[in-house]
Amino acid sequence: MLLTSTAGSQAARHALWMPALLLACALPALLAYNLPPSSTMLNQCLAVGLWGGVVATVAPSDGWLRARVLMAAVLLLLAAVLGSGLFGALPLPLTASAAALVIAALGVAWAGCAAAQRDERTALFSWFAIGLLVAGALSTVVALVQVFAPSLADGNWIAVSGLPGRAVGNLRQPNHLCSLLLWGVIATVALHELRVLRFGATAALVAAMVFAVELSASRTGALGLGLLALWGLLDKRLSRRSRALLLATPLLYALSYGAMALYGQWSDQAFGAAARIAADSAAEGGGGIESPNSRRRIWANALALIARHPWLGVGFGEFNFAWSLTPFPGRPTAFFDHTHTLPLQLAVELGLPLAGLIMGLLGLALWQGWRRSGDATGDDGTCARSAWMLVLMIGLHSLSEYPLWYAYFLLPAAFAWGFSLGAGRAVTAIGPRPGPSWAGGIAGAVLVLGAAYATYDYKLIVDIYAPSESAGPLDERIAIGQRSLLFGHHADYAAATGAEPMPGTALAFRRAPHYLLDTRLMIAWARYLDQHGQPDLARALADRLREFRNSASDEFLKPCAQGAFSNFQCQAPQRPHDWRDYRSPPAK
Repeated sequence: MLLTSTAGSQAARHALWMPALLLACALPALLAYNLPPSSTMLNQCLAVGLWGGVVATVAPSDGWLRARVLMAAVLLLLAAVLGSGLFGALPLPLTASAAALVIAALGVAWAGCAAAQRDERTALFSWFAIGLLVAGALSTVVALVQVFAPSLADGNWIAVSGLPGRAVGNLRQPNHLCSLLLWGVIATVALHELRVLRFGATAALVAAMVFAVELSASRTGALGLGLLALWGLLDKRLSRRSRALLLATPLLYALSYGAMALYGQWSDQAFGAAARIAADSAAEGGGGIESPNSRRRIWANALALIARHPWLGVGFGEFNFAWSLTPFPGRPTAFFDHTHTLPLQLAVELGLPLAGLIMGLLGLALWQGWRRSGDATGDDGTCARSAWMLVLMIGLHSLSEYPLWYAYFLLPAAFAWGFSLGAGRAVTAIGPRPGPSWAGGIAGAVLVLGAAYATYDYKLIVDIYAPSESAGPLDERIAIGQRSLLFGHHADYAAATGAEPMPGTALAFRRAPHYLLDTRLMIAWARYLDQHGQPDLARALADRLREFRNSASDEFLKPCAQGAFSNFQCQAPQRPHDWRDYRSPPAK
């Protein structure tokens, strides 16, 4: 009777694990439907909720111990987030949303570590890999439609590409599409090694996803293919066929590029990487001049900020605020909210000591994952090494992008990292693991409920930007949106840039600039400062706006060209102003 009960319990858990892992990996990355102002917020809410289901069904009370180094790094990051909100100027909505995402990553890493210690670890990882494969394969279909049949992209089931000739996936970013595709390749090879996929299907899927990488024209994606080839070269425990397929991925990319070049000549249009090269050449005037918005320029600005604030940084989430308000002649003309590289982002926001400690712990956790995945044998080893490769791939992408700032990448990466840390010979010594605990169930439920609340909270903001027929006046909708715990900064932006002053305008200018300073907000803020007794700050802000050389500010700066030097934007500030001068509430 006891055996029957145990078998029934195991079957019930399998029935929950399979859809939970499949949906958590695939659905958030494939959702095209979105509501303004954020094109990916629904994807992120969905990711947190679905991964909460995974945590609830997988995590025991003590499954975190082998991932404690990774968790220590994440806890330090959480402390930095809370410190920026409590002791700095980061507004509550930005603090709460960032802290919630970091806490979700902790729970999912715990679940991944626990999954690697279960008797059913191979089945668990297989369903995780199947979810990534589904995301990659269906994203390939989306990419094909966006490039070859763009009229079929309706924006709800298949996103419309904003880059002619290039695929962007349903996440609407070429680099995000490539991260999904390369994860899909790793998952496909893992499933072949686990005897879930035959080699013919494996080769066809890998070739299709590599072709979609070419259609995205992402340079980050092309570099990722080199990492796949390196995996095939060094991992001698993979089958000969899998190693050959991985080594062939750069060749498959080259063949894809050649095929699309021929197709482009035939159709008289540039596609994929050729479209990217043509666009870059046009942006640079065809003379090989470095783009004003190159990574190199934003990295140089970030290094200058680090030199000015080496010990404590500018505060978590405050890079854009500090960078936009610091004089940088010759700065990039785009409004960057991230340095586009994880180590530099941590250094500029947290300071060198804390950033170095966190990066050191992450490096140690990566090394631990490599060692433990190498210790595992058989199917356990295949699962662990594949999980570690998933982490390494997204880590490579994090050196030139910021995918881990999105829940649909952060949470699968946390699971894979936890899984690689939970693997190894020590697992067999531990013995059978207990079933999901009350602690895991509560943690998972908190994530599910948190995702549901975030979706509801976001709806308050949607009503501002896409009101229904029964929506109230704009000022009422903005006032309601400003009370949003997680997304109030979006309502602040609407209040700050509105045509008419509103009761929440003062609050808006205290919070909105900390999210993303753009031309419209900078102009509105400069006018507000001038009208509320801080004209010198307004003059300095106008100077920063000039540095961006944005055509949207031409009308604002036009009086200066016409000799209207009595206007504040045409006057030089009486003294230099540091970005920290703007953190205090403006005078009323």
